[in-house]
Amino acid sequence: MQNEEQIWRLVDAKRDDYVELSDRIWDMPEIAYNEYRSCAEHTKMLRDEGFRVTENLAGIPTAVMGEAGEGGPVIAILGEYDALPGLSQEAGIAEPKPLAGDGMGHGCGHNLLGSASLLAATAVKDWLAANGLPGRVRYYGCPAEEGGAAKAFMVREGCFKDVDIAISWHPAAFSGVNDGMSLANMRVDFTFTGRASHAAAAPHLGRSALDAVELMNVGVNYMREHMPSDARIHYALLDGGGVAPNVVQATAKVRYAIRARDLTELWPLIERVKKVAQGAALMTETQVAIKVVSAVSNLLGNTPLEKTMYDALTRLGPPPFDDADRALAAQFQATLSDEDISSAYRRVGLPVKKDTPLCDTVVPLDAKGAPMMGSTDVGDVSWVVPTVQARGATYAIGTPGHSWQLTAQGKSALAHKGMIHVAKVMASTAVDALKDPALVEKAKADYAARTETNPYVCPLPDDVTPPLRPRAAA
Repeated sequence: MQNEEQIWRLVDAKRDDYVELSDRIWDMPEIAYNEYRSCAEHTKMLRDEGFRVTENLAGIPTAVMGEAGEGGPVIAILGEYDALPGLSQEAGIAEPKPLAGDGMGHGCGHNLLGSASLLAATAVKDWLAANGLPGRVRYYGCPAEEGGAAKAFMVREGCFKDVDIAISWHPAAFSGVNDGMSLANMRVDFTFTGRASHAAAAPHLGRSALDAVELMNVGVNYMREHMPSDARIHYALLDGGGVAPNVVQATAKVRYAIRARDLTELWPLIERVKKVAQGAALMTETQVAIKVVSAVSNLLGNTPLEKTMYDALTRLGPPPFDDADRALAAQFQATLSDEDISSAYRRVGLPVKKDTPLCDTVVPLDAKGAPMMGSTDVGDVSWVVPTVQARGATYAIGTPGHSWQLTAQGKSALAHKGMIHVAKVMASTAVDALKDPALVEKAKADYAARTETNPYVCPLPDDVTPPLRPRAAA
């Protein structure tokens, strides 16, 4: 790979600092809305680099924005740094070895995500200064992507209202441009309240909230035959009512994640789930309280930006992995099934290649992969700003998302190389937009056409606020 472009050289000039940042964030995994130390690390880097810093975005203590440059278009580069519960793992070890502690881990690679995005923004800042051109670059440090919908709250509060283009990325098995689609998603808590009683002496006097949760789950499972094939519904029991089986459970709570291809399909699906909950309450003579926790919109694509990002990828080529990287990736592939590996290829529309543990190509822009069935709060940004995302190859092909294998690879040399590679892709895309005002206008025209008959409606109810967490004790 040749550093033929000035912006690539500017990325490489500071790569070591941001590899170290990524590793520090890996070492301090924090879950949604509790990313105080991770946010502080990013904030310090912004200040050290000379960005103008705004903290506490949308009233969220772990959201931060740094801006550099003057005049011209505003280019936002989005970063994340939240971790996941239950995915603690020793780095570089291809077998499950949880670390001592609270069990959190970077099983989605957000330690890399935020660091690469901040590196890209820093390189664009330096490029603007070196060339004396108008334009502003912003880094948005965004918490709580994993179920917390922070960007949706930030959009609702107007944090992106003057942004011209937004750029982001996500760790992946392959390098390419992310498909402009995802599932709209709402998380809803259903709290059932019944009546406690002695389960043996007076069972007839009790009304079991846990029974209501179980009946609700059965009812929702029967819905699956009668909803759109690309919709998804999942649930987790938050409160089973206690640990004493000889007491009829007076309270119980279940959280549902309800997903659909877009908001138009999501709303009626949510109403159907609510009716099932109300039916379960009726059957058990309990009461149910329904509370929305978070919600995100589906992604909107942007053809001009996707073509521009793909052009940057093809100029750059695939990540520069070496034999040592491939050997490590092969160790992790050995922990996976053939189905894990073939599914990874199917998702990007490429034929399976044997004995190829790491990405060695750029996924064509027109590859026909399986649709992305996850959700992201980047979707809400894409409904108010023309948005494009890259996929950055940072782990062995077949590695499942939200897995110990992904956590284990997060500090490896191959992850670092993929992170630097995608930082160059994002920075190149930003520079192309800054150099070509016509590209910005084309991106805005594409966005306007997509939203003309279907304008953005924030999926968050007005009374829902971010579920902020108190600062963890040091």
